[in-house]
Amino acid sequence: MSDPARSPSGETVSFGYEDVDPTEKTARVGAVFSSVASKYDIMNDAMSGGMHRLWKDRFVRRVKPQPGESILDMAGGTGDIAFRMADCGADVIVSDINQDMLDVGVERAMERGIDGLVWSCQNAEELTFTDRQFDAYTIVFGIRNVTHIDKALAEAHRVLKYGGRFYCMEFSGTDWPGFREVYDVYSHRLMPLMGKLIANDEESYRYLAESIRRFPRPVEFEAMIKAAGFAQTRVEMILGGAVNIHSGWKV
Repeated sequence: MSDPARSPSGETVSFGYEDVDPTEKTARVGAVFSSVASKYDIMNDAMSGGMHRLWKDRFVRRVKPQPGESILDMAGGTGDIAFRMADCGADVIVSDINQDMLDVGVERAMERGIDGLVWSCQNAEELTFTDRQFDAYTIVFGIRNVTHIDKALAEAHRVLKYGGRFYCMEFSGTDWPGFREVYDVYSHRLMPLMGKLIANDEESYRYLAESIRRFPRPVEFEAMIKAAGFAQTRVEMILGGAVNIHSGWKV
């Protein structure tokens, strides 16, 4: 691990296996997603064997979007979650800090003839939306890339109405014996190799694999969600915790 670059306050945050200045992480994560945007959905299919589609279907079933509900899909990038929720009649704002990812999503929406989505470039830590604006807040495979996760959770709580629901799906380490070892080899060796072969970008996918390892385990992340003010929190583990659906309510 390299020596950590420190901000004037001495704070560092994780960027994969490195500890870096918060501003540096924000810039480097932006560069990663600008690099992978055009191949992002192809790589998701390749890396998960298409299972990410089933996970996302399952996630949206848990959210239960209703016609006319106002939903913020944060880190929504290429639109996978928003398209599913819009099909249920919800009014969805797709937000992402990376304009390149949003551009891919807009193009995909046009190709599919999906109208009515609003696309907004937003930093999850400093949303421009008003207090108590949304019925639901969703974030899928995005929160581990946020520089200050606690600030993003606080903002999610702020923009939700009372009775609003928070849903997050994120990767983590798995505790299944046997599968854990296979998963380690896959994420550390095969993911970067696939990134190189398919997207011509080995380093970005090496970071994405490392960021999963640095992300809090499900129980730890649930505690962070509670600390942000959410009640009735729940964790639904998939593949022994390799993928987790977190939820909570603003009451």
